[in-house]
Amino acid sequence: MNRRDFLNLAAAGVAAGLYEATGQAQAATDREIKAIAFDAFTTFDPRPVFALANELFPGKGPELSNAWRIRQFEYQWLRALSGHYADFWQATEEALVFAANLLKLDLSADKRDRLMQAYLELQAWPDAGPALRSLKDSGVRLALLSNATPGMLEAWIRNSGLESMYEHVLSTNAIRTYKPDPRAYQMGVGAFGLQLEEIAFAAFGGWDVAGAKWFGYTTFWVNRLGLPVEELGVAPDGIGQSLTELVPFVASQA
Repeated sequence: MNRRDFLNLAAAGVAAGLYEATGQAQAATDREIKAIAFDAFTTFDPRPVFALANELFPGKGPELSNAWRIRQFEYQWLRALSGHYADFWQATEEALVFAANLLKLDLSADKRDRLMQAYLELQAWPDAGPALRSLKDSGVRLALLSNATPGMLEAWIRNSGLESMYEHVLSTNAIRTYKPDPRAYQMGVGAFGLQLEEIAFAAFGGWDVAGAKWFGYTTFWVNRLGLPVEELGVAPDGIGQSLTELVPFVASQA
């Protein structure tokens, strides 16, 4: 059984049309994907952090979580662009403090520590393990390519029992920048030692889809939040609501 047949078999339980292929994907059907780099949040579920925010600040959790998440990435990008790098952990904590101050919430040291600790306790989305195993068993090489720190990535992998899944665990902390810096996406090419067209990138955020597409990756958007495509002049090659839909997408590229 060749890899395409294997992936098609693994995806047999996925109804036709679960993922949305764009014109770019249709034009690339002869491109064989040998490796996939994943943004970490395609695989690891951050919702428990935001559930805890609502527990600690009843009625204010969603507002706090939204302000925190937005500032978290803004701080990363501002620091990278200005040459004042701080890692994902520091940017996340500083964003939390700002969000609490913005909403005039009493963020005690204990509450701050509990929310930050929750970030180390993330586990995989339920669909992630089976999809990753199907891809790996078919011969597709897998890596994480994330803005998160190495310690955070190691904790998430360990919490989820995925220690043997990834050939590479790449943190942009190693080059002191963040996606969507092209140097960040280049880490995947360098680690795999493959041609760019042989590697796909699976993104959680629409902005990450755009960055990876501008860099030149075949892109699949794991659009778990059901958001519209960003208006940045590029679109993902495929879209699905989970990693389950990634399996037939990869088969379609063989």
